[in-house]
Amino acid sequence: MPTFKDWFLATRPWSFPASAAPVLVAFSYVFYLKKTATVADVNWTYGVLAFFGAIILHAAGNLIGDYWDYKNGVDRSDKTGFTPVLVAGIFKPKTILYYGYAMLFLGIVLGMYLLINTGLPLLFIGLVGVVSAALYYKFKYVALGDVVIFISFGLGIALGTAYVMTELLIWAILLVIAPTGLLIMAILHANNTRDMQQDKKAEIRTQAMIFGVKGSQRLYKTILLVTYVLIIVAVLLRFLHPLALLTFVSFPFAVKNIKLMKSATIQNLAKIQFLDAQTAKLVMIFSILLSIANFVAPFI
Repeated sequence: MPTFKDWFLATRPWSFPASAAPVLVAFSYVFYLKKTATVADVNWTYGVLAFFGAIILHAAGNLIGDYWDYKNGVDRSDKTGFTPVLVAGIFKPKTILYYGYAMLFLGIVLGMYLLINTGLPLLFIGLVGVVSAALYYKFKYVALGDVVIFISFGLGIALGTAYVMTELLIWAILLVIAPTGLLIMAILHANNTRDMQQDKKAEIRTQAMIFGVKGSQRLYKTILLVTYVLIIVAVLLRFLHPLALLTFVSFPFAVKNIKLMKSATIQNLAKIQFLDAQTAKLVMIFSILLSIANFVAPFI
């Protein structure tokens, strides 16, 4: 009989920084805009609800994806890194699928509440999130997972959070959140690079498989470096306060991750078995630093 801990771990909570970080950055950016008189009315409660909505949809996507990965032979007993709950035999496959759909329904209900109390643009933003959660595995299998994650997590969550808080489509936030979105995409890329041999056996095609080990290493490095370049661009364009350069405190962690990725070979991908987790830590450190900058900047 699965315990409460099993039910919780089945959602893969350690992956939640990928959905929490964009909300945190968006929340802090709206605070910055409010304090600098760029926006007038802000509903902080809706920002908190957006946080829970993003986490719930993320959990739904994890569960639904785990079911289909198990059914399609993507998750196997020889998989490097975390052993999925279905491979471990903790849950029956249909239980995880229904669990995922229940979380998806809960996320939709919360989204409908916010939609009724805000405006129509949230419908389109929310649809992107729901489709991404329910069908992400399909995109992943045809090398589109990275793009979908960047759009839904990197852009959609932040745009939606800012909208429910202000009822304004704040397009500047797309540049502000893009660096965080790239780092989130790097989590997936690290994961897919590590798993490329198992994914080949499952006859799916990820972006990492297309690029190969060397190409994937270059892409990972490029993603991380462009992240910091975009912060400079956003500061120069005055979308962000110069204090946002505080994010460069996290740069040594990025360099460490790049070196680790570079050490991998096709014969020894186990070297990067925890690189996805290390990249997730980078996402949180980077996002917290950017959020601190946004919260403090109006008072300087």
